[in-house]
Amino acid sequence: MQRVELANGDLSFSRCIQGYWRLTDWNMSAQDLVRFVEQGLELGITTTDHADVYGAFTEEALFGKALKLAPHLRDKLEIVSKGGIQFPCEQKPDVYLAHYNTSKDYLIQAAERSLQQLGIDTLDVWLIHRPDPLMDVDDVAEAFQRLKQAGKVRYFGVSNFSASQFSLLQSRLAFPLITNQLEISAVNTDSVFDGNLDYLTQNNIKPMAWSCLGGGKVFDDPQYAALRHKALEIGEQLNAKLDQILMAFVLRLPCEAMPIIGSGNIERVKQQAGAVDIHLDHQQWFSLLEAARGFPIP
Repeated sequence: MQRVELANGDLSFSRCIQGYWRLTDWNMSAQDLVRFVEQGLELGITTTDHADVYGAFTEEALFGKALKLAPHLRDKLEIVSKGGIQFPCEQKPDVYLAHYNTSKDYLIQAAERSLQQLGIDTLDVWLIHRPDPLMDVDDVAEAFQRLKQAGKVRYFGVSNFSASQFSLLQSRLAFPLITNQLEISAVNTDSVFDGNLDYLTQNNIKPMAWSCLGGGKVFDDPQYAALRHKALEIGEQLNAKLDQILMAFVLRLPCEAMPIIGSGNIERVKQQAGAVDIHLDHQQWFSLLEAARGFPIP
């Protein structure tokens, strides 16, 4: 598995990242999850993506049970988590409305809760999950500084931020934000054309990419039939599966995007990770773009 260097060589991620957004739907025991993580490591997938909000604030605790059962796994993984979203659920009885909260006190509390749920001392990377219109960047900077000084978070980043939002927060920090987790797929190419990936590339920041398969829409949604057919056609040319071609579309971008694999089926994980060895030429990549958008490039 390829690796991507971040933070001036002090930290690297596996090119493909294992995501645990749907962990609560996988019906895995702690032992099952240990084996799943081990199988991922055998494929070279060492980076894991979490968020406090996943599974209605229960996913991290499930992963923490697996780490408690097999504590040796911690040193083999780069653990990424996110915070800043709140919504009404059993774990948040005082919350009556979905909202974002990037206040200093809440961010520190959220990061500390993630550490407690995961059963670890330090997060390798912690991200603000969504841009907050009420974000006080000086407040965020102080929260980050306190978490870093306390040894609770090694590096910080953001998720779903625009280039200007990223730049604004960076302007208040004495250390670099090391990633922006963005939605990137053939179905959603907004970040390819809105300047967000250009900004990251200009500043040598590698993005994490979520929903690279378009939320699964390509597999059965009639709206994406043209994209599905084109991907299958290219797959026949390259001896590759549909999901591999869609992952290869993201991997082909020069920004060195790191796709997050969301499946809990190890065979599908292995298949999608195999996309790192598939190279789309210019015409193949643009034919997928044209099929997805429904019109030729200008």
